[in-house]
Amino acid sequence: MGYTIQWLRSLFFVGQMYLMMAVLAVYFTPWAIFDRRGAYAGVRTYCRYVRWSAKWMCGLHSEVRGTVPTEEVLIAAKHQSFFDIIIIVSVVPKPKFIMKASLRRAPILGWYAKRIGCVAVDRGKRAEAIRQMIQEVSHGDAPAGQLIIYPQGTRVAPEAKRPYKIGTAVLYRETGQDCVPAATNVGVFWPRTGIYRKPGLAVVEFLDPIRPGLDNDSFMARLENEIETRSIALMAEAGFDARLSQDQDDRSA
Repeated sequence: MGYTIQWLRSLFFVGQMYLMMAVLAVYFTPWAIFDRRGAYAGVRTYCRYVRWSAKWMCGLHSEVRGTVPTEEVLIAAKHQSFFDIIIIVSVVPKPKFIMKASLRRAPILGWYAKRIGCVAVDRGKRAEAIRQMIQEVSHGDAPAGQLIIYPQGTRVAPEAKRPYKIGTAVLYRETGQDCVPAATNVGVFWPRTGIYRKPGLAVVEFLDPIRPGLDNDSFMARLENEIETRSIALMAEAGFDARLSQDQDDRSA
């Protein structure tokens, strides 16, 4: 019975979340058309609303730990579900993403993403995607801000493992900026797909910056170690044992 009630609460939450996206998009669009600050205000207001509504509708609280990046930096974040995007955008002043090119055609999201300077990359051959990414970042008209990339390239469930892709190292080298790793446990509560939202405390934690100057191998090894180690700790704090889940997957393979 408890699961059914929580599922229904989650269903209502998800429905109103997308409805509110449309409402706020209409409200902020006139400002956003003429001033990029309106686009930032719109996406930030929406993300803060989602965090607030998740808390009282689903019992899903959220918290940001560490120092929120406010300078022009590269943020390399663990990506488990839509909610980690929501949390990061709710606190970072000028977010812009490396995103799938297909999202440019998404209603509302596509236009606002373009307005805040997100970089759309076609998925395909890795070398071509990296070249496109560097060209867009270096020569596009995107404003200065916090460039957010997901090193594993997609959402990864808490129990899954995916390799870290070299594109993050290329951006780190080409931009010459600090890279701020970000760990999370949001996938324990908000899945990659589905309706059910589990009550608890979802956390995104910004870790110490990685300064420019490391070679690709050293940078990638450090980045993966820091993000995965801290994400595992955050998931354990939420009652999820990522190591145990992976061991079970290995035995059943």
